[in-house]
Amino acid sequence: MDLLSNKWIVNLLVCCLFIGVGCNSVEKKIYVHLNYTVPCVRLLNATHQIGCQSHLSGNVGVLHVLESEENVDWVLRSGPNPPYLVILESPLFTRSIMMKLKNGSSRVAGVAVVAPSANPLEGVSPHTTCPNENTGVYTENYDPSLAHCNVTVWNPLGSGLSYEQFDFPIFSLKDDNDTQVIRQCYMDHNRAVNGSTPQYPLCAMQLYSHMSAVTDTATCMRRNDINFSISPEMVCDPLGDYNVWASTRPINNTAKGHKMWESVVIAAARLDSRSFFFEVAPGAESGVSGFVTLLAAAHALRNATQEAPPNRTILYTFFQGETFDYIGSSRMVYDMQNNNFAVDLDNVHSVLEIGQVGLRADSRLWLHSDPVSRKNDSVNVRKLIESLQTAAKGLNVSVNEPGFSQPLPPSSFQRFLRARPIPGVVIEDHQSAFTNRFYESMYDNAEYLNISYPPNLTPEEQLVFVTDTAKALTEVATVVARALYIQAGGAESQLEGINADPQIVTRMLYGFLIRSNNSWFQQRIPPDFMSHLTDRPTNFYVGVAQQRSELTHLVQYLLANLTGSTANISQDNCQNQREDEKDKESKHMYSYVWVQGAAPPNSTKREGFCVRSTVRLSKALSPAFDLRDYTSKNYSTWTESRWKSIKGRIFLVASHDLEVNFPFTPQRQHMECRFNLHLWNRKIPNCVCVYI
Repeated sequence: MDLLSNKWIVNLLVCCLFIGVGCNSVEKKIYVHLNYTVPCVRLLNATHQIGCQSHLSGNVGVLHVLESEENVDWVLRSGPNPPYLVILESPLFTRSIMMKLKNGSSRVAGVAVVAPSANPLEGVSPHTTCPNENTGVYTENYDPSLAHCNVTVWNPLGSGLSYEQFDFPIFSLKDDNDTQVIRQCYMDHNRAVNGSTPQYPLCAMQLYSHMSAVTDTATCMRRNDINFSISPEMVCDPLGDYNVWASTRPINNTAKGHKMWESVVIAAARLDSRSFFFEVAPGAESGVSGFVTLLAAAHALRNATQEAPPNRTILYTFFQGETFDYIGSSRMVYDMQNNNFAVDLDNVHSVLEIGQVGLRADSRLWLHSDPVSRKNDSVNVRKLIESLQTAAKGLNVSVNEPGFSQPLPPSSFQRFLRARPIPGVVIEDHQSAFTNRFYESMYDNAEYLNISYPPNLTPEEQLVFVTDTAKALTEVATVVARALYIQAGGAESQLEGINADPQIVTRMLYGFLIRSNNSWFQQRIPPDFMSHLTDRPTNFYVGVAQQRSELTHLVQYLLANLTGSTANISQDNCQNQREDEKDKESKHMYSYVWVQGAAPPNSTKREGFCVRSTVRLSKALSPAFDLRDYTSKNYSTWTESRWKSIKGRIFLVASHDLEVNFPFTPQRQHMECRFNLHLWNRKIPNCVCVYI
């Protein structure tokens, strides 16, 4: 069992309580293994690497709880027992402090951040001030005066911390019993009292998060190729997933790249979010508010588009990987341009994108458009804006245009504009800079969207309780649905019958932001997906390519349920994508999914059924990886390093003198053993140390 580092020897400790009685492992007495640890991991792109990692054998340091920024000097200069493993309360997890620790990394073994139980009062964003600035439409070739947020800094609170490289591990710790043990260990052994120097034994922590990939994406992909020819071990994977899309009319999914006689109106939203820590991506405002609104709008349009079909088809699109340089939208545009998608780019009539809409002030929505393409007479943005204004009449929503010419905010629509001029509007709750004070941070959560419930409600009662946030987003969804119907050529006389359902919205918010394991989600998924539902919020981190995330599955199944219809066919035919035994073609026009359904009263057996819809998946993998252009300036090149072990533990350490004077002797082994056997001052009667 490894006590400290590769410099320290391996001891086998056996605690024998009584002769003839079986021995208990003393490992639990020596180490306290940390639960609920979430690391910062390494990501790479065309030019460099970001994130964190440990040494191969983990990083070990003496615990030091940082109490203020002034206390950083103890870690970087005056502390007598470096290297230190720094414990930070979340208010101290700032760019200022982290850059000081980064610059003094020779005395810093790692950092552990205690995750708060409530959101801070001040805004925090570890993202950049100008998200995706190098892969949007505004470049030196497309009105350079608008590039790099020269006109509007969208995320002014952005510190850029998520895009720094750290040579030590950084973990997030849940504020639970483990954290209390860490604090107590520090107080008992490490805290200097009245200026005194802490004496050995000292409390230490070891963090493991060694990353396999280094340098940049081109380097790691080249090493992947070398390793694959020798052994199957890879060092990194492209970020990516699948886009989810559906159409109000069935489209032959096998007829790639055909030019349809009719045009389509694209209704878009992004799915993914991120924060500094791996898979901690609550994304309530940045992602969920938009795609839940679009799901609700699609449901509101189901009957209207079947009973009084508009002239144009509406294409609902949910893009994955947008946080990392528009992975999903750039891939769909690329496929459209290269005859590898069911709709040709020339068939796109217009685009309506729903962005961050969960924090409306005074019930206002802002309609953002591109000032450059609007100079082209063929790009009729005014018609789309008028459709939205008409749709908002009679509702507690006002739609406004920004009062001055400014570029589009970060949005998937920018990738369509890079391909050709298309009329489009991005709906947001902000006029200029983001309303979202926690953009791409761990605090962009249900609490921030004010999703709260009266006390003493059961989970089932919370599921159906219509929150104020759900009511507000229902109104936005109604505006979106009605505007899409008008934009697709539908009659305004039909608008009163198009209304989003607040019960649908409140259940989706609960499922995505509180707990996915709820009765409403359970009824709308296939039986084999049940194990993926959890008693926590959904994770919105995009993950690695070619692996459908929990989020993608959920949006796929919900969109099918909300826009499709029940097909009266057997489970076998449903799962084999056919209407009957002779049917060979329906799978090209529709998709089929067998869902669990609900259990009747007084029964535990669910009554499953088949849902027929137009929902499909398409790749959300950057074209750079198909083109093997790992230094691309046009497409996302983000990859995620692989790793073998993510863990942390704490224990007591002996002095450096002991290591020097007794490098590999029984005396040193015995002293190390006795220090650790008494970790947390636990008494272990009749315990002996046995060495081999």
